[in-house]
Amino acid sequence: MGPDAKSLLVSFINSDRQHVLHSYLINPGGWNAGENGYKSLKPLLDISISAYVACGKPHLAAQVFSKMKKLRVRPNSLTCHTLINALVKHPSSHSILLANKVFVDMTNVLGVQPSTNTINVLIYGCCLENKIKDALEWVDKMEGFGCAPDNVTYNTILDALFKKGRLNEVRDLLSDMKNRGLVPNRTTYNILVGGYCKLGWIKDAVKVVELMTQNKSLPDVWTYNMLINGLCNTGRLEEAIRLKKEMENLKLLPDVVTYNTLINGYFEWGSSTEAFQLIDEMGEKGVKPNAVTNNIMIKWYCREGKIDEANRTVRIMEESGFSPDCVTYNTLINACCKAGKMDEAFTMMDKMGRKRLKMDTVTLNTILHTLCGEKKFDEAYNLLNSASKRGYYLDEVTYGTLMTGYFKDEKADIALKLWDEMRGKQIIPSIVTYNIIIRGLSHSGKTDQAIDRLNELLESGIIPDETTYNTIIHGYCREGQVEKAFQFHNKMVENSFKPDVFTCNILLSALCGSGMLEKALKFFRSWILKGKVVDAVTYNTLISSLCKEGAGRLEEAEEFMSKLVETGKLQDHSLQPNKDPSVVASKTPGDIDSSSFSYSEQIRELCSQGRYKDAMQIFEEQKGVSIDKSAYMIFMNGLIKRRKSISKADD
Repeated sequence: MGPDAKSLLVSFINSDRQHVLHSYLINPGGWNAGENGYKSLKPLLDISISAYVACGKPHLAAQVFSKMKKLRVRPNSLTCHTLINALVKHPSSHSILLANKVFVDMTNVLGVQPSTNTINVLIYGCCLENKIKDALEWVDKMEGFGCAPDNVTYNTILDALFKKGRLNEVRDLLSDMKNRGLVPNRTTYNILVGGYCKLGWIKDAVKVVELMTQNKSLPDVWTYNMLINGLCNTGRLEEAIRLKKEMENLKLLPDVVTYNTLINGYFEWGSSTEAFQLIDEMGEKGVKPNAVTNNIMIKWYCREGKIDEANRTVRIMEESGFSPDCVTYNTLINACCKAGKMDEAFTMMDKMGRKRLKMDTVTLNTILHTLCGEKKFDEAYNLLNSASKRGYYLDEVTYGTLMTGYFKDEKADIALKLWDEMRGKQIIPSIVTYNIIIRGLSHSGKTDQAIDRLNELLESGIIPDETTYNTIIHGYCREGQVEKAFQFHNKMVENSFKPDVFTCNILLSALCGSGMLEKALKFFRSWILKGKVVDAVTYNTLISSLCKEGAGRLEEAEEFMSKLVETGKLQDHSLQPNKDPSVVASKTPGDIDSSSFSYSEQIRELCSQGRYKDAMQIFEEQKGVSIDKSAYMIFMNGLIKRRKSISKADD
């Protein structure tokens, strides 16, 4: 049977709503042919599987395959590959399980020889479900099936490892690839470039591009697009535009992806004028906007609270022949959730269903995030369970969202149960999810348990980041175990941890808070001698502690004040008393609101009246509210003068 027969079958299946043909194919009672008759139907069964797959019905195709297995009618290897490929790419965990069963049946029962391509599809399925260990095991098992891993095999796993931040295994896999005599191709290099860019390691990405050129695998538009994306993600828009010009000089014409990346970058970093200029430039250069371009605009309108403009863009999008997709609806659902319009969010979900757009994990996670923010944990947990029963993928973000909510609500036990449930489903957490559980345990006074999770992630080959280490250090400090915090700090420095200014501020704050000012000053001096960065929070911590010490320490406080002004580290947004340094450091000038202004005015007024004691009390009580530069200077100078006058009176 040729392609004409398949197209006829596809046409018939699309109109066969009662599945009459399917019933005939799988119902033995309808066949009275004997064994030879069954074998004569092999071409029909083979092509039926392909036809059902082409109609987007892989589960019905799998039932036809199951019938062939029972009849011991051997399908073509291409038929098996087509079915397995369709099942793996069908958005359901049940489908991937079924794909693996088909593979076992085709090889063990029917004796069909698999190809490397078929096993590569199963490896891709493992990576989709974050079962990277299973994917790696397939590489070794391939030889037993008479196959050998190829570039696609390694590229698939490399991509998954980067997504999970498992960089140690990336190096090992590249080494294994080389040992098997495989040379990285352009796709391999592009995966490395994309992976490093996603991590923000632009220098490493550029080194890979240089390596590509040396190995005569020249970068293409895709390579440049990933580099541009990496730069846009870190706000380095001028460099991104320079790369676009470099592309044009090399006769690599920027495509719709290039423009979409830059447009999104400008919207994200507050330069909407340039974004709209690029949209105009696309038209001038003959680059047609696509659904992604529209989705970027819709996202920006939603973020700006311009829901009407967003809906208008959706209408224009439809009129231009683009159907709103999951991303469009997820963006609108997210906007409704942020605006507290949950009814509208659920209406959008229903609309997705009517348009046969399945709710994906982004939709699910958006709704869960909002429900957790509103402390509707029962509703959130029920939604998670119902989604799981309906065969939706639950990823680490799904569980991470709920765990974060429960930890914030001081329900650590439930959060830990969710962690166990996630691990039981073989969802492999990345560094982001590990940081959630480590932060939750540390803030719940269970820092020793957080250490267990750190050891677990180290054993799994994931590289901890500064947040991981700083969270544990802060956890020990919160528990008053400053010595333990330093022991951990010193041990981790030996294991490649590079402490940052947040680490410094956490430890300094703990030492000063525990009355160990001399140790704090010694630590500060050693930090400076190593050429490490400090900020206003660092100085603020030391100055406050020196002032509290009274006579004898005021000159040192003045020295720190002078140094603070001299280095220009006195930033309005960073002066927040008694605030968790890891939170302070994440604030931006845009976070300063009217409460900061009134707080600064209050400090100024009290200082003008000489009421420094009252000012100090307010300064220590107002956690999380910033004080501006001038108020801080007036307050600290006044405090030092007051301390001096008291010490003179005592003399």
